[in-house]
Amino acid sequence: MHNIAESIHGDTLMVAGRNYRSRLMIGTGKYKDLEQTRAAVEASGAEMVTVAIRRTNIGQSPDEPNLLDVIPPDRYTILPNTAGCFNAKDAVRTCRLARELLNGHDLVKLEVLGDEKTLYPDVTETLKATETLLKDGFKIMVYTNDDPVTARRLEEMGCVAVMPLAAPIGSGLGIRNPYNILTIVENAGVPIIVDAGVGTASDAAMAMELGCDGVLMNTAIAAARDPVLMASAMKKAVAAGREAFLAGRMPRKRYASASSPIDETFF
Repeated sequence: MHNIAESIHGDTLMVAGRNYRSRLMIGTGKYKDLEQTRAAVEASGAEMVTVAIRRTNIGQSPDEPNLLDVIPPDRYTILPNTAGCFNAKDAVRTCRLARELLNGHDLVKLEVLGDEKTLYPDVTETLKATETLLKDGFKIMVYTNDDPVTARRLEEMGCVAVMPLAAPIGSGLGIRNPYNILTIVENAGVPIIVDAGVGTASDAAMAMELGCDGVLMNTAIAAARDPVLMASAMKKAVAAGREAFLAGRMPRKRYASASSPIDETFF
């Protein structure tokens, strides 16, 4: 008999050749202090943690608190990101700095922004940075818009994961274009990870029910009234959404049908 518990236990996310039990990835910005950051990361169960190199000290400033003291690289996969970069040149420079600071670490999250208000990606600059970084030996998880054509192009270039936005960064609006995300998922050969726009647990569960391989978030947890409790909620939501996707939901109907045919009743 097929053992569902065993199937779920063995259901891991593979990124750049490494398996992860958790499909939730979280950021490290906007918390009130490093202790709250540590507590939220632990409560989330995340194994991959993203760090904004231009905004976070991971060794650049020896006299300042170091994030790696509370999020140690021997326990978590540190995912340097290029948040705050608005052109390919700055993004490439930031990734190279991260590789130097992290002793040759080559897995990065690339984001090149095109608008300071919405923080929407600049696809042209993203493609340019992607090409340069791939030639330089980086493994790229790339933030992009929810356009299926762009997602496919980034995969074809060699990105190890494609990360379409659900809504603008930090908006908490949830998944605005579920059919776009679904189309991206259906045509992907690499992990698809929703990045940006998640506001609460139901948003995370929806992303997973659409078939996404994971969810990355920061503001949804850090800006909650109780970030540590929200981190715990997100952990459960991602797991529940994944299980629901694997189980397969019932068909949608306009109205219910009787559980048992009427002609089989005895009175």
